[in-house]
Amino acid sequence: MISLSVNVNKIATLRNSRGGDIPNLLTFTKVIMDSGAHGITVHPRSDERHITRKDTKDLKKYILEYNKEYSKKIEYNIEGAPDERFLDIVLENLPDQATLVPVRPGEVTSDHGFDLKREGEMLFPLIQKIRSAGIRVSLFLDTSVDNMNYAKQIDADRIELYTGPFAESFEAGKGVESFLTYEKAALAATKLGLGVNAGHDLDEKNLAVFKKLSGLREVSIGHRLMSFALLNGMENAVKTYLKALSK
Repeated sequence: MISLSVNVNKIATLRNSRGGDIPNLLTFTKVIMDSGAHGITVHPRSDERHITRKDTKDLKKYILEYNKEYSKKIEYNIEGAPDERFLDIVLENLPDQATLVPVRPGEVTSDHGFDLKREGEMLFPLIQKIRSAGIRVSLFLDTSVDNMNYAKQIDADRIELYTGPFAESFEAGKGVESFLTYEKAALAATKLGLGVNAGHDLDEKNLAVFKKLSGLREVSIGHRLMSFALLNGMENAVKTYLKALSK
């Protein structure tokens, strides 16, 4: 079974746009977990434009309590730039998985994976510190097969394939061709004993193709799932408000 980890950044973005606590992050996290998601993902950026450091702690506590109450094992995945701030957050919260992601100053969203030939040596000591705390480490990567070899050499547990290019190709009618590139990378990773995750712009349409990826263990989805929820939940919201007005 492929696990779905839902990225809740966008809920925090909407909350922060007005201040206060609406929408409440934990309330929506419970809805997501009650609906059957296998994990919760957050990306606490340094500017805290969505997930704050306090959020990371609140979510950790809430997921632990939820798992205990309902005898479940919802995983907690914290992703972010490979720096001391991120390491502090990870070691403070002890998530099930830490996903290291390259971050460019001022970027709107993640748009590339690590070049491990160039950056692997820098990542190695950070990976060791995280793994020594009993946390699984995943690296956000493009589809270069060389990257898979380097990921194994620096002791990563999993790789997360950056699927933005696949999503773009799918929308252009070339999803199958793009998928073959990802399949080659996934096969290389699994042959080395690396777990395979994937994320970025996956949705209910292109997953029909991408779910066939060899060895795929987990997909992390935020923006498109939230957009889908807004569209498919809007009618119910309007009708609920109209019903309230009619009383």
